[in-house]
Amino acid sequence: MPSFLPPGSAVPAAVLCAAVLHALWNAMAHRITDKLVGFTLINLAYTGCAAVMVCFVPLPVAGAWPFILVSAALEVLSQLFLLRAYQLGDFGQMYPIARGTAPLLVAVASVTLLGQPLAAAEMAGVLVISAGLAGLAFANGRPGRAQLPALAAAVATGVVIAGYTVVDGTGVHRSQTVIGYIAWLFLCQGPVLPLLALARRGRPLLAQLKPACGIGLTGGVISLAAYGLVIWAQAHGDLATIAALRETSILIAALIATLLFRERFGRLRLTAGAAVLAGIVVLELAHP
Repeated sequence: MPSFLPPGSAVPAAVLCAAVLHALWNAMAHRITDKLVGFTLINLAYTGCAAVMVCFVPLPVAGAWPFILVSAALEVLSQLFLLRAYQLGDFGQMYPIARGTAPLLVAVASVTLLGQPLAAAEMAGVLVISAGLAGLAFANGRPGRAQLPALAAAVATGVVIAGYTVVDGTGVHRSQTVIGYIAWLFLCQGPVLPLLALARRGRPLLAQLKPACGIGLTGGVISLAAYGLVIWAQAHGDLATIAALRETSILIAALIATLLFRERFGRLRLTAGAAVLAGIVVLELAHP
């Protein structure tokens, strides 16, 4: 990160930048009518960019490869769940649920599995952020039975996100090369979804990709940049704090949902957004 940033601010700045980029690529993926086509193009961008990157970056050490492979599998699974959620539900509701499930789970895992205890104030910050995200997700009222499949897919996405966040938080430290870890992670995961799409659609898939090629590939590059920033941050900061800060993408997504998709942004969403920001302040003040 740039050296002109104040000491200690590089990690939060990287994560907040990643949050903006993450909300943007998700909005681009949602805007493509054929969601399978959209996610296929995004993953083709992953594959192309990563194939170039691995030619110029160090190879991760042997101990990092189990983490890379497990994370790649979880990334693919999260995309399949998210794809389904976007097929069934609205962007303004599915995205907050998918992202909002992860921070509390990551905080618990970082304590119970990784031995990284959180101070009481840090835990309070994570809880406040999670409560705010839940408020954003359910701002339009209690969901009915018809929405349950979409909600289940979104929650499952959040659970898997929590899983690969913990895996990457450990794996990147063991890899001895952050950029190498990122490159090989995306090269391992990138081809999987396009191959699944090809197996499902066959040769017609190639023609279906053309109309959305520009927005889909651009979304993939943006997604790769966003995740690269998060991986860099995980190599230099606290896992649970980073996981909570990155969920500020919910606020950006809410604005996108309002301005681009014409979804209502009411008083409850404003209150929930304020709760998210309050949680971030608590985390930043509590974290040394």
